[in-house]
Amino acid sequence: MLSQGNDDDYISLTDIARYKNPFEPKDVVANWMRLRNTIEYLGIWEQLHNPNFKGVDFEAFLNEAGANSFTLSPQRWAETTNAIGIISRSGRGGGTYAHKDIAFKFASWISAEFELFVIKDYQRLKADENSRISLDWNVKRILAKVNYKIHTDAVRDNLIPPELTARQKSFVYADEADMLNVALFGQTAAEWRKVNPDKDGMSGSGSHSIIALILRSCSLQ
Repeated sequence: MLSQGNDDDYISLTDIARYKNPFEPKDVVANWMRLRNTIEYLGIWEQLHNPNFKGVDFEAFLNEAGANSFTLSPQRWAETTNAIGIISRSGRGGGTYAHKDIAFKFASWISAEFELFVIKDYQRLKADENSRISLDWNVKRILAKVNYKIHTDAVRDNLIPPELTARQKSFVYADEADMLNVALFGQTAAEWRKVNPDKDGMSGSGSHSIIALILRSCSLQ
């Protein structure tokens, strides 16, 4: 591996290919480079990451890919298109190296087991991420529930003149409630309902329904 100490690590395709063919790993890489799907993937990666990529030469390779006579070495690909995703080195410790995005694609072609592992691990990470987001939302709702009563009591005792009617008091409570919604959730209840008309949250069993009950009881006192 050629490590840059960041997200731009390069992994040896030659070492990966040895698991498929320990005697001629370079032939495995060459066979992979002949595929149209490979050329298309490499081209898309370069267009995303390399402003100096030669798209015209890439299109020429893409049109040739698939023909029985078509061959393409990593060196030719890099030199012709000015690609940076694949690096070839000669001598001791040499071989073909590729950015990890490309190396994972190659490893998936080498091993169906590896491809399935990547898919399953991605699904696991997404599930963990969704779980954390859900937990964060629930914590905020609990904090809102605990603090709304404290807040409305303070509003009642310090901000509302006694001569106001119950309806007028409810407007004061509502303004203070929206202030808390913005502080905790970054938006008012009305704004949340507009963006999420089909979801349960501020508009249903979430924090806004809690404050609505508290406001109703406080405005009647």
